[in-house]
Amino acid sequence: MTDQPPASTPPGFGPPPPQYAPQAPQPSAPGPEFLAVDKHNSVVVDASGVAFEMYDITVDFPWAEIRSVHYKASPNGKALMVAVVHLDGRVYECVVNAKPRELLRGWFAQLAWVLGYYRPMG
Repeated sequence: MTDQPPASTPPGFGPPPPQYAPQAPQPSAPGPEFLAVDKHNSVVVDASGVAFEMYDITVDFPWAEIRSVHYKASPNGKALMVAVVHLDGRVYECVVNAKPRELLRGWFAQLAWVLGYYRPMG
């Protein structure tokens, strides 16, 4: 074998220029969060939007796709009922049981504040 100089890297190969190098994901600005959980269901409201989890199925609604969010107590006063109205008019609901029942009052106060933070006009 003969000693040959190492081949140079052809143009266009190698690490990307600094402006195209991968960037670490930037954490979103912290904001208030709401979480209501029972044995089977949960409702999360945060900077990214609203998420429902029902029996291990998760549905995410980004704020840009939400027309409005509504909530109320169940008829028996033992659960939080949250509805998301999608931009196309479809309505999605999630019900989270509140045990003890006093937990529901706390959820109402916190949910009202968090929704007001992200959706001040409703």
